[in-house]
Amino acid sequence: MSFVMRNFVRTVAAAALVFVLVSPASAQELKIGVVNVPVLMESAPQAKIAMDALEQEFQPRQREIIAKQKEFEELTTKVQRDVAVMGETERRTAEKDLRDMQREVTRLQNEFREDLNLRRNEELGQLQRSLLQEVQAYARTAGFDVVLGDGVLFASPTVNITGFVLEAMEAKFNAGSGN
Repeated sequence: MSFVMRNFVRTVAAAALVFVLVSPASAQELKIGVVNVPVLMESAPQAKIAMDALEQEFQPRQREIIAKQKEFEELTTKVQRDVAVMGETERRTAEKDLRDMQREVTRLQNEFREDLNLRRNEELGQLQRSLLQEVQAYARTAGFDVVLGDGVLFASPTVNITGFVLEAMEAKFNAGSGN
């Protein structure tokens, strides 16, 4: 057999194989759904509870930082007001105290921000896992073949199941997992 003939036979065989494999799949209708993940992440009662819990957890530290900032501002005002009557040693000590306090406030703010971001990421990770499980459970129950999430540029309302999944999450939340 010539080279051209072998390539032609291979091409025909590959096309026949693709046709045979695709035919049964196209014979049955696929049920496809689309989920808007950001809407679920924002609207789910589990997300609201998690964010409220984070706020409660970090509120004491936030109050501490605010108090420290106020203390720094008051000390700054006092030093600026009294700098003209201070001796050289007293002025240097006051300036050193101000620098130390400013470093402390900055350190507290940075630690707070890092800890808050870490905890927020942990909570969002748990929420995303819960959301994925809920979408999968709903898709199985409703008989979906494919459910798409992020990256969808358009989805008609007939395939958008975000509202249904959100209702299922709210029902699960109200049934006892969040009360």
